Amino acid sequence: MKNTESIYFNRELSWLAFNRRVLNLCSEKNFPLLERLRFLSIVSSNLDEFFEIRVAGLEQQLESGVLEVGFDGLGPREQLRRISAITSSMTSDEYDCWTNELLPALAKERIFFKTPKECSASEKEWLSKYFESDIYPALTPLAVDPAHPFPHLRNKGLYVLVSIANPEIRRAQSSIAIIPVPPILSRIIKFEGAWEKPGGEHFVYLSDTIKYYAERLFPGYKVRNSAIFRITRNSDLYFDEEETENLLNTIENELHNRRKGAAVRLEIEACVGDSALRTLVNAIDLDENFIYKINGSPLNLARLSLAYDMIDRPDLKFPPFRPHLPEDFRRCDDYFRLIAQKDMLLHHPYDSFAPVEDFVARAAKDPAVLAIKMTLYRTSQGSPIVKSLKEAATNGKQVTVLIELKARFDEENNIQWARELEERGVHVVYGIVGFKTHCKTCLVVRREEGGVLRRYAHLGTGNYNSKTARFYTDLSFFTARADITSEVASLFNTLTGKVRNPEFKKLLVAPFCFHSKFLELVAREAENAKKGKKARIIIKVNSVVEKSSIDALYAASQAGVKIDMIVRGICALVPGVKGLSENITVKSIVGVYLEHSRIYYFENGGNPELYAGSGDIMTRNMFKRIECIFPIEDPALKKRLIDEILATYIKDNAYSSFLHSNGAYYKPTEAKSQSQFSAQSHFEEIARQESINKI
Repeated sequence: MKNTESIYFNRELSWLAFNRRVLNLCSEKNFPLLERLRFLSIVSSNLDEFFEIRVAGLEQQLESGVLEVGFDGLGPREQLRRISAITSSMTSDEYDCWTNELLPALAKERIFFKTPKECSASEKEWLSKYFESDIYPALTPLAVDPAHPFPHLRNKGLYVLVSIANPEIRRAQSSIAIIPVPPILSRIIKFEGAWEKPGGEHFVYLSDTIKYYAERLFPGYKVRNSAIFRITRNSDLYFDEEETENLLNTIENELHNRRKGAAVRLEIEACVGDSALRTLVNAIDLDENFIYKINGSPLNLARLSLAYDMIDRPDLKFPPFRPHLPEDFRRCDDYFRLIAQKDMLLHHPYDSFAPVEDFVARAAKDPAVLAIKMTLYRTSQGSPIVKSLKEAATNGKQVTVLIELKARFDEENNIQWARELEERGVHVVYGIVGFKTHCKTCLVVRREEGGVLRRYAHLGTGNYNSKTARFYTDLSFFTARADITSEVASLFNTLTGKVRNPEFKKLLVAPFCFHSKFLELVAREAENAKKGKKARIIIKVNSVVEKSSIDALYAASQAGVKIDMIVRGICALVPGVKGLSENITVKSIVGVYLEHSRIYYFENGGNPELYAGSGDIMTRNMFKRIECIFPIEDPALKKRLIDEILATYIKDNAYSSFLHSNGAYYKPTEAKSQSQFSAQSHFEEIARQESINKI
């Protein structure tokens, strides 16, 4: 077996490779132009979060003197060095794509993004008036001198750094000032009026406009140099959960401190003066390896998502897709009778998310329903599900909702949901100390004919969020089977009460048995292969990082088990190494939709076992979160998962790339000569045809 460094990939570098695959979509000629722009904004937004959490964590390790090398062979210092080099190159490529590919293509479509300098005389006249009336009143210039200490700069806030001097004093020394770009103002300004090129749409950036007219903010001074910048800060929350009396209030207080975290990245225009840059870097105490000098506008490409929404050009976007509502749900006036008769499976976004919302809504209104229990990790603004839970409580039902207050970047939303639900009489709990509750579960208790109580469950791979359900691929499973719903009830009792060692036979629940059961299932395939029985593993997940699970897959490969892995993002497993993992292939599908479903297939000697759920093969999912992985045992649903869903993903060659043992992702040579097959497009087409056939 090879040395440690060569048999595991580094988590952070693997994530950057994923973001590179997203960046590649920005040059995908088959994608509509504005969709390519949208993906570019996603790349930038992804990098923001990467620095806020992952880079910040590595910096903290260094500051704390924790220099331990991970199982991939890299310590924090070496990881930061490589991250700096990779992200510098990625940032350069982002702007190259924007400047040299997308901007010219947009101009051909008469969509123009300009700097104020590039504007025509009539546009400048309009922009000057707009600045005076709509921007200037909201600006607060901040001088930096002995009487004005360096201001605190918000995480991901946008600023203009200016060097000013008294023009009446020859060779006067410059001083600096900072102009915060008000977050309440739209970052992109659309010109209103008829210009010399009628029929087109013209845009300019707010930050560029403020920079252009900066001198108006400093009467009597000359602006010698100005540069737009933004700082990314450590955004993790730090508190001792076991010593916290009121978790909700503690997290709420910590959110105010998030913007004050240590600086981990500075993005600044390349035109910045050396002296002003030194002053800024010293003030924020930043490692110079994470200074990114930007040639191009806008400084924050994530804001291009605003332009996507502002430009009404359906011909430059993906055609609207209407999810299919399966006939069983469409013709059903009693969901509970339907689910009592058979298990149901939905594949989002191709199948509508409406039945999930309707399931909760009907439970809220049904007089026979006694109780509703639900976990909420992330949900959408104006959530119909939250509305139904409030209604259920108003109707006198016992409603218990476990809200994960530590769902990263959704903490404020979840605090608001918690308060609103409590005000309506919902019993809100926050789970088990030390563990995030990440499972997607809903349990309805109903009194049926003869006074018998029956449980109904919805289990999913994705959040109860109607917005993300439109562009995340996920599975929804409905069942009334007593052997499963009883364990869902036990899971909720574990979450809301105190259970030391809960036992689960059907469900794979982390941190109690998901990891051990996964190792057991993989080992069984290895034993079957050694005995000459049918043995195969197919895994579709977001990430693969947990070391002992990777080692188990290596052992299964060495035993002769064919293992197909569809891993969208991070993968620490090294495939295709002779004598170690030569029977393992890893492919990543990065396409129109975000692949989010987790599916586990084990051949089991010819009697396949299938599971789906909320957990990836990661340390956090297996040991630090409450996850629920559920079995799919209905023969018709198993057939659909195997023959229609997994087989289609394996066949995909349009937006798939394979992971090589050297860490690179590539498209197989033969794929270039084959007809392109997209799993996502295939699922869309099936949904369209089924919708047409049912009309």
